[in-house]
Amino acid sequence: MAANSQRPGSFYGGAAPYRSSDGLSTRPGAASEEIQLRIDPMDLDDELTGLHSQVRRLKNIAQEIGTEVKYQKDFLEQLQMTMIKAQAGVKNNLRRLNKSIIQSGSNHIVHVILFALVCFFIVYLWSKMSRK
Repeated sequence: MAANSQRPGSFYGGAAPYRSSDGLSTRPGAASEEIQLRIDPMDLDDELTGLHSQVRRLKNIAQEIGTEVKYQKDFLEQLQMTMIKAQAGVKNNLRRLNKSIIQSGSNHIVHVILFALVCFFIVYLWSKMSRK
């Protein structure tokens, strides 16, 4: 590495000093370990104006996102309240239904069983008659 550092341009793998598109250029310095950079004067006002407009656009986008987040949050809170009210209504209706079933007695189960037996008996008779 010591042999390479004594040749001009050896820091860049033997390539000649170059000029970048950003306005920077390199020149071999007096000492082999030093690199000198020269910044070409350029119109930085245009660059700053461009950056300022981009930052302004990003700020507007961030504000729009914040507004949308607030809207979505309010919507979700309203939806949650609606669900809580619906849940309470269903719970109250189930409680009333259970009370009415208890008060009227549990004859509905007996009716369902009798209906099933009658249907089974009809299907049984129909299958016996269809075989003849």
